[in-house]
Amino acid sequence: MNEHHHVPVLLEEALQALQVKQDGVYVDATYGRGGHAQEILQRLGTHGQLLVFDRDPQACEDARRKFGADARMKITQGPFSLLERTIDNLGLAGKINGILFDLGVSSPQLDDARRGFSFRTDGSLDMRMDPQAGESAADWIRRAEENEIALVIREYGEERFAKRIARAIVSEREIEPITTTRRLAEIVARAVPSREKNKDPATRTFQAIRIHVNRELEELREVLPQTIRLLATGGRLVAISFHSLEDRIVKHFLRAEMKGDDLPPDFPVRHDQFHPRLKTVGKAIRAGDAEARRNPRARSAVLRVAERTGETAGA
Repeated sequence: MNEHHHVPVLLEEALQALQVKQDGVYVDATYGRGGHAQEILQRLGTHGQLLVFDRDPQACEDARRKFGADARMKITQGPFSLLERTIDNLGLAGKINGILFDLGVSSPQLDDARRGFSFRTDGSLDMRMDPQAGESAADWIRRAEENEIALVIREYGEERFAKRIARAIVSEREIEPITTTRRLAEIVARAVPSREKNKDPATRTFQAIRIHVNRELEELREVLPQTIRLLATGGRLVAISFHSLEDRIVKHFLRAEMKGDDLPPDFPVRHDQFHPRLKTVGKAIRAGDAEARRNPRARSAVLRVAERTGETAGA
């Protein structure tokens, strides 16, 4: 699958959840290759606006090439934790009708061996969504202590053999620096004593290191609370997650905002005195069998939707 065949997961479901209005203002916080953005633009009228974000310079270049002539779109390169500052600068805080997060790594990133995201092709062990920012996976593996490597692989990869893999990485880097995806994948494969059905033994380790290098979960925790200030009353928050760690953060955030004010459990307050700032819309949505067959990445996708109420904290 190359970038020309990049298929957005749960596309129709996400668009239905956003309820795009012709004159609305929308945010695609994870542009990727523009599958969602293109469909949102098609539904916007001449006075609508779409703000797209992506930390990957290749994705932003793709956006400029495809949509640079469309005055309705504004493109920002950077992590999506910059949403609030960027939207504040545009004077649009509290006026956003929908924000979409399509989390995780994109198909073009996985397919480009030079980016170092995939264990299926040999390439430089980079894994940064912005290759100009932060520390590459190879640099982190070269300097990290064994305990830190094990913790990252266990926490972010939910890998039960994390200690064994970390020990093997530290042992092998003493012989020669680990600078390619193939070498890391081979080290992990030798260290893992048993295999999961239909899953490469390196899957969890690569996911864990990618999440750590890009601060993906920290970014998500930072940006979700920003959406409360940014959304207009009735505005929709739509999040597509691809593994349990992302989905857990989204689910807990929505649950906390649905509860309203953060009060002690025994605080004497009536039900009508709570001020929930979000309400969930429907149940979590998963890809159907047909989509999962067409696009294997969709198998693990979970879409959650919430709507901004008119409440403010302590209103």
